Amino acid sequence: MHCQVPYCQVQELDTLDRRLIDSYQRGLPVCTRPFHTVAERLGTSEAEVIARLERLQALGVLSRVGPVFDHARAGASLLAAVAVPEAERDAFAELINAAPGVNHNYAREHDYNLWFVMTAPDEPELEGRLDALESRLGLPILRLPMLEGFHIDLSFPIPWAELERT
Repeated sequence: MHCQVPYCQVQELDTLDRRLIDSYQRGLPVCTRPFHTVAERLGTSEAEVIARLERLQALGVLSRVGPVFDHARAGASLLAAVAVPEAERDAFAELINAAPGVNHNYAREHDYNLWFVMTAPDEPELEGRLDALESRLGLPILRLPMLEGFHIDLSFPIPWAELERT
């Protein structure tokens, strides 16, 4: 979970909210029902955990709930970009979004105005997917493989008492 507590009303967070945030900034269980496991550990229900996570996201306390993968160990991926006619950007974005393995598709103010991440089980499959998409688009895709990986641990202890004083 990515947490941004200073940007919310700390008074709106009760003890269970704080325990949920403190306990699962990292280490969310990898299992069929992770929120059930979290609920058991926190002494509440699965429905309550899910409702609280939704509320915390709506408040802007949590920006994201989900895994962070080491793509080098999970398969193959790369950042890609394509320069499309601005007037047709949305149509091209839909084609890109429909391709297998595409995520993080976003517009940029640049000659290369659509950027996306594509993943696949291995490098040959990734190249095949990129070639197929390039053919479908009728435009060259700029391929930007990761040269060096960096892991940034986004979890941190939250000084609840200090936040309540501000």
